[in-house]
Amino acid sequence: MTAVTAPRIVVAGGHSAGHIEPAMNFADALRRLAPDAEITALGTERGLDTTLIPARGYPLELIPPVPLPRRLNRALLATPARLNASVRAAGDVLDRVRAEAVVGFGGYVAMPAYVAARRRHIPIVIHEANARAGVANRVAVRMTRHVFTASPDVRLPNAVAIGIPLRPAIATLDRAALRTQARERFGLKPDGPVLLVTGGSQGARAINWAVSQAAPALRAAGVQVLHIVGPNNVDDVAVPPDVPGAAPYVVLPYVDEMQYAYAAADMVLCRSGAMTCAELTAVGLPAAYVPLPLRGGEQRLNAVPIVDAGGGLLVDNDDLTPQWIVDNVVPRITEPATVAAMSAAAAHAGNRDADVVLARHVLNVVAEHRQLGGTQ
Repeated sequence: MTAVTAPRIVVAGGHSAGHIEPAMNFADALRRLAPDAEITALGTERGLDTTLIPARGYPLELIPPVPLPRRLNRALLATPARLNASVRAAGDVLDRVRAEAVVGFGGYVAMPAYVAARRRHIPIVIHEANARAGVANRVAVRMTRHVFTASPDVRLPNAVAIGIPLRPAIATLDRAALRTQARERFGLKPDGPVLLVTGGSQGARAINWAVSQAAPALRAAGVQVLHIVGPNNVDDVAVPPDVPGAAPYVVLPYVDEMQYAYAAADMVLCRSGAMTCAELTAVGLPAAYVPLPLRGGEQRLNAVPIVDAGGGLLVDNDDLTPQWIVDNVVPRITEPATVAAMSAAAAHAGNRDADVVLARHVLNVVAEHRQLGGTQ
């Protein structure tokens, strides 16, 4: 009898943190379910691949980047000629590791991996994190029936909405249980509302400016602020001077373990990237979402279902002013019943187990592939 070998999976989700983070969270879940699984990540020298992926402990294979046009148009028809080198490189990796499935999360790396896998009759599994699917995944859905999305509003053939794979520290977070410890960690008072402000890993100057200018009104209302400004923006934010007895206003360049920031907070003011929306709904945090005004309004689409469910507010970047914060955030965050209702609505819109759901499906795909004559 031939011994069954460990499952061999290639993960394609590089370039941006929005692609890499869910890919690595999925890989972690796969390794928890199948500790002997052989997982290889595809990436390019562009973007954050060489920084984020090795830090998570997975072998990284680099292939040439092939940026894709954002629309299905004539430019896309010219892309296959430019794809050849990248597809060959991806195929070499698939052959060398004897891949039994390719799990793609979109982006520069996914399309070459999809094409190389299809040519070798290797199963393809797709995850789309954004409300508006990217070109790579919109093309690849024609190659597979294994399609998963973050939201039921994403219209792709055969799609099953499962949420976005999250880190266990976020997915299993009990905010109430960690609340006191988290507030002590940041120098916040144990009682009273806390507004968490973040513009993502690099910060957001429009958000930083509006909140810092609204600081006197927030303090007057008893609202504490935990303001993550971004590592390059510390000098751009006028930190309000400490006032004895006043609500703390804490400014930090970066927070590595966001579960503590989420546990400390009652409400968030932030961008509406797909990962941010997934994390906040998973932990049941209401938010005022300020979509990044780029890429055809993609971030706005991520926030709309949460806002429609009652779990958040939505404001355009140009409309975010100190007065808007005073008029819209302060009355809500200072009313416990309102915060509780919005928290429940946000949690109802979220998913905590997408990483495990996706990992189990991929293992089933590998088992099915072997039964149909795939390699062992």
